Amino acid sequence: FQAYYQESSRDIPDVSVFDQREFGFLLWDNQFMQRHLAFVKIDDLRQFLIKNSPKHAYSSGSLYSHPDNNEMDNKGYQGCDFVIDIDVDHFYTECKNDHDLWYCKECGANGIGMIEKCPSCEKLKITRIAWICDKCLETAKNEIIKLIDKFLITDFALNIEQIKIAFSGHRGYHLKIEDPRIRTLTSDQRREIVDYLTGENISFEILGLHEKFSSILGLLKDNQGWSNKIMTTLEEILHKDPLEIEHFLRDPHWADIHPSRISSLLEHREDFLETINDKQRNIWSIEGFGLTTWKKLLRAVVKKVGAEIDEPVSIDIHRLIRYPGTLHGKTGFKVQELEYDQLADFSPLDENNELIDPIVFQSKKNITQKLEITAIKVPATKIKGITYGEYEWGERVEVPHHVAVFLLCKGVAKIV
Repeated sequence: FQAYYQESSRDIPDVSVFDQREFGFLLWDNQFMQRHLAFVKIDDLRQFLIKNSPKHAYSSGSLYSHPDNNEMDNKGYQGCDFVIDIDVDHFYTECKNDHDLWYCKECGANGIGMIEKCPSCEKLKITRIAWICDKCLETAKNEIIKLIDKFLITDFALNIEQIKIAFSGHRGYHLKIEDPRIRTLTSDQRREIVDYLTGENISFEILGLHEKFSSILGLLKDNQGWSNKIMTTLEEILHKDPLEIEHFLRDPHWADIHPSRISSLLEHREDFLETINDKQRNIWSIEGFGLTTWKKLLRAVVKKVGAEIDEPVSIDIHRLIRYPGTLHGKTGFKVQELEYDQLADFSPLDENNELIDPIVFQSKKNITQKLEITAIKVPATKIKGITYGEYEWGERVEVPHHVAVFLLCKGVAKIV
């Protein structure tokens, strides 16, 4: 890490209102974060990074008149950017069932996937190894693109220049909105925005769903905001292959609708699609569908439409976020700033554009490193187009420099 900062410190970017932000660092030899630091200019931060080479480096979304004061109440709060964190740690992706591992410290059982308690002894003493792959990183990227395209620009009328985007260096993306109007918002007001972005606490009744004279009156596609988002997405779903529709509607993670009602919906699919596109007619009439079933279906659609964000990050005005250009201590990857037009083609595990490549330890001399695996199992990892592993505990391997740094940072190997 120190070598990186020595060679690349001039590339560590400045951020807006730099001298009013609080900084925090987690060093390699200390499990507690060092907070309440401030720097007058970017070169001061660069020198700090060279000298200390922290495991993690953060700055505040908030602005303070005295950012280095140890007491929050005495910092002189001036406002806060709106910060959004999209991290696959916080939502379901199918690939986790392939590469996320768990180990029970009570009975020694282990396996793959996401569990709350040990299936063998039912104890909660679970150690988890959260991994990454191109699939879950692509999912996180698509969430960021959806958030920008479907919400921030269309519904909040933000300019793309106000939106700062960065790959987190691990399992997701950060987004920071720099707008004087937003900086004044309280935590409660930020909660309202979060609810809108996620669809949390949405009222289908307010959007138009209700029962009248034994008929169900539904949402109108031509209405703005969430009504349009829901109906447009529902229409897209109903145009898919029947087996794909059935899988979505039966899946407990999504709609969890009874098979007989799914059959009824598929039978009347064409009629319902006509209703969706009728600007005047919004009577939803499908056998077996009452208000309860319609709401289950609409909630599943809301899950698809809403942004999968880490809600506390956006609400907490004193939260620190990773500083762009610094290294992530769990991967050795760079926190990479991105322009909006770079997002679609960005591939953090196999990026071709050297200017935005977060993998900074790739050796041009093909230097390798010998390691011993210290985890019970290490999932296969595809980096720069080559798959490494899977590996077992005690196995000795020789891997390229950037892969060695990754495995060491993940805490699953040691140098031999």
